[in-house]
Amino acid sequence: MMVVSAKSVVCLCFLFSVCHVRGAYISPKMNRTILNLLKHYKISKEEKYNGQLVFSKESIPEKLVEKRVFMRGVLETYETLINQMLKELPTPLPQTTGSKGGVGEGGAGEDVRTELNYILKMVLKLKTSHYKEQDNLLSSLNKLIGIKKDNFTVQSKALGELPWLYEEASDLNNEIQSRRRRRQARRFKPHRG
Repeated sequence: MMVVSAKSVVCLCFLFSVCHVRGAYISPKMNRTILNLLKHYKISKEEKYNGQLVFSKESIPEKLVEKRVFMRGVLETYETLINQMLKELPTPLPQTTGSKGGVGEGGAGEDVRTELNYILKMVLKLKTSHYKEQDNLLSSLNKLIGIKKDNFTVQSKALGELPWLYEEASDLNNEIQSRRRRRQARRFKPHRG
């Protein structure tokens, strides 16, 4: 489990550094915190550079709406992941004079807990301030995943609901196609001056 957590922190660092290059607002404190956590969640170079990212760039959709939903899911995954990492830390011991389980020293002390909580706070802040509208969509998608497909009653009801849902899906596809055609027509329309 530690390897998965370490890989995730590496990917978190990668994700935030890519965002930083693109102009996102990652504070120097957040960058330092991630680097400190990487000292604690250290993995070998072979594991780090094995070509298997937790979050692949190829899985990020290109369309803006889809990308926003996907990134909301990524932030949700980080929230769950960091909470798991916090659970795996040893129970904090009472502080004694002169003892400090520092991150740089490889200890799993309160510094790691504090830094993970800081990263979690930043992820939650981004999620709640910029991705509220995706909550309902993701909630609806999770409900779809949870439908009991082997239940006879569900199967019967689903068949009864299929005509209006099929029509809705067809209409949506037609609407998207007609919007695309209108945009293309506007693009090629000669302007009168």
